[in-house]
Amino acid sequence: MSPTSKLAFPALRPGRAATPIAFIRAIVLAYRRYGVAPAGALARAGIDAALLEQPDARVTAAQMEIISGHAMQELDDEALGWFSRRLPWGSYGMLCRASLGAPNLGVALKRWCRHHRLLTDDIGLALDVAKTAATLTVAPRRPLGEMQEFCLVTLLRYVLGYACWAIDSRIPLTESRFPFPAPPHADAYSLMFPGPVRFDAEFAGLSFDARYLELPIRRDEAALQTMLQRALPLTVLQYRRDRLLVEGVRRFLRDPASGPATAETVAEHLHVSVRTLHRQLHEEGSSLQRLKDDARRDRAIELLNRSSRSIKQISALVGFGNEKSFSRAFRTWTGVPPQTFREKGLGDKRA
Repeated sequence: MSPTSKLAFPALRPGRAATPIAFIRAIVLAYRRYGVAPAGALARAGIDAALLEQPDARVTAAQMEIISGHAMQELDDEALGWFSRRLPWGSYGMLCRASLGAPNLGVALKRWCRHHRLLTDDIGLALDVAKTAATLTVAPRRPLGEMQEFCLVTLLRYVLGYACWAIDSRIPLTESRFPFPAPPHADAYSLMFPGPVRFDAEFAGLSFDARYLELPIRRDEAALQTMLQRALPLTVLQYRRDRLLVEGVRRFLRDPASGPATAETVAEHLHVSVRTLHRQLHEEGSSLQRLKDDARRDRAIELLNRSSRSIKQISALVGFGNEKSFSRAFRTWTGVPPQTFREKGLGDKRA
């Protein structure tokens, strides 16, 4: 949130009540720590105070957004009482702005972690990369007490939401970890952190494919200003687009063990529906057929360059019923017949 803007609260509409009342109780605790009555915030969000005494109660995402934003402004603390000192309204907006000019997500997240230390030393954020996995961790440096769960969950959702927004892509999580026992509302974690969730872990953190760190930042200052008017939904929104989906399809098609590359088998391998597969490929300016053609072209070129197999054998290996149809397709891909391509060593020139 920017230092100068005020949060634009959404209109209250009927919706699924999935947010645990425990998070509302944590906000009420922040009010009490500052000696401010929470009645106005609860009323604005349409939350009956009696719900606070019901362990299994839930509120909607819109109610959570309203009470969180109201509390941050009224208490002038975006950390909502987690830390030993306030984080004034606009603190996390400055982190967003400081990270926005990074060339890619990896640099942006490292800047976020580094600059967060300027706000508070009560916790430390770190980004670690090991082989193909990236892990964002949050390590408390002092006891957080009753605020532990709400603090760690919200901080991780802040960073994940910003990261997805910055690269305009969903970032699938390979694992989420939390250093406390599974709470009674553990089912809500699958909504906040889709993927495997582990409790009683040594630290709080999120792990994901490290290749997302290489994706460029796709937002500018104008987009940031718009986002900051309603930044809180980023903590609960799940992006539909996955900018690594195309690469995932390519890896599947390159693997000889993958079997027939039908839309159904590819979608199942990538854990998406067939409809989602086609839609996301279209959004990325591609299609499954185009990627299959690219994979067959690349395989054919590899066989022409690195084997002595006949054109007829190669046509069968890359999935063509006869040599004639293969030659016609190869000419479309490269501009020359496969035999000419091999004889003139055009594959070597391309390399």
